[in-house]
Amino acid sequence: GVVTQETVLFRGSIAFNIGYGAPDVTDEKIREAARRARAEEFILAKPGGYAFEVGEGGSGLSGGQRQRIAIARAILRDPQVLILDEATSMVDAESEARIAEALAEFVSPGRDGGAGLRTCLIVAHRLSTVVAADRIVVMDRGRIVDQGTHDELLGRCETYQSLVNNQLVRVERAPSPVTVVADQAPALGGR
Repeated sequence: GVVTQETVLFRGSIAFNIGYGAPDVTDEKIREAARRARAEEFILAKPGGYAFEVGEGGSGLSGGQRQRIAIARAILRDPQVLILDEATSMVDAESEARIAEALAEFVSPGRDGGAGLRTCLIVAHRLSTVVAADRIVVMDRGRIVDQGTHDELLGRCETYQSLVNNQLVRVERAPSPVTVVADQAPALGGR
């Protein structure tokens, strides 16, 4: 499954957008995918719930809501590998936290009733998106400079230390809520 920065949604109901491209999908499977993507709460708050008509490109939904619909669509297909390419770059901190919670549950064996351990590859410039990953690969100018956990990289990788100082330390001092956007940062990926 793939979820990109630019979420592709079509004119039609929320249920249609979650089930898009999945032949013979049931309403219950759509609802289960939405619950697992932490989307059902906002869906049920919309007039008509799952029948709420989304405009072209996802108009009528916030950036975080569009991302969770796209993640629900990916979860519905139950992939063994899920790739998120800057999938949280345009969402607020609360939406990012809900997405991270949904992904952690999705990749964990036995917690979701699925087939077991899955792999999630996250490509992100925003450090808060990947800090809890099992493995973070730090890239600078198109080459890998180091890889490891957050703590390992914090202890030995100057590029990673710079990211932490520029993003996380600044966030701690800034008034809340804060959305960190670091377009100039090197790309990070994690599982």
